[in-house]
Amino acid sequence: MSLITKNVSAFLNELASPSPAPGGGSVSALAGALATALIAMVSHLTIGKKKYAAVENDIKSTLDHSEKLRSKLTALIDKDTDAFNLVMSAFAMPKETDEQKTARASAIESATKEATMVPLDVMNVCREAVDLSNYVAHNGNTNALSDAGVSALLLRAGCRGAYYNVKINLASLKDTGFITKIRLEASVIMEEVDTKTKAVIDHVESNLD
Repeated sequence: MSLITKNVSAFLNELASPSPAPGGGSVSALAGALATALIAMVSHLTIGKKKYAAVENDIKSTLDHSEKLRSKLTALIDKDTDAFNLVMSAFAMPKETDEQKTARASAIESATKEATMVPLDVMNVCREAVDLSNYVAHNGNTNALSDAGVSALLLRAGCRGAYYNVKINLASLKDTGFITKIRLEASVIMEEVDTKTKAVIDHVESNLD
């Protein structure tokens, strides 16, 4: 059964079980999906209000964009768990002969690379969503300012959680070129998300006092 079709209680029970998947990767994607849902909510609460007529078209575009990103992040919840299971399947391959050992090592490397790219995708989508969070925080319905703030907090958490998953997977790979490339890319994304979410959070907190 797909994780995203479970109710909240069932998802949490599976998350709390001894099974290593779903784990932090799927939760990171979920955090991002929750953030984009909040961005959509703030947008809905802004559209149609006379006070915000000047930004209505941009808010509608923000709403559409946020829903597309939510769809991507929702799909990544299951994709992360699927990628982890592929790694486990590779580790379960036979290793009695030299030929089997070579095939197993190749499968593990390939599956681990795939498992690295999924959280990197999560990071990229979270980075894209940060600008939307910032926009609704500054231009959306002020009665939902705290919700915009929570979206930024969740995007930062989702991105950093995915970053941890990228790094732990890179640690078990042998392809130095791939490791260097992905490590740099992930680091740049994380720095950008940290900077932008801090700006949103600072704005929200300064306007809630």
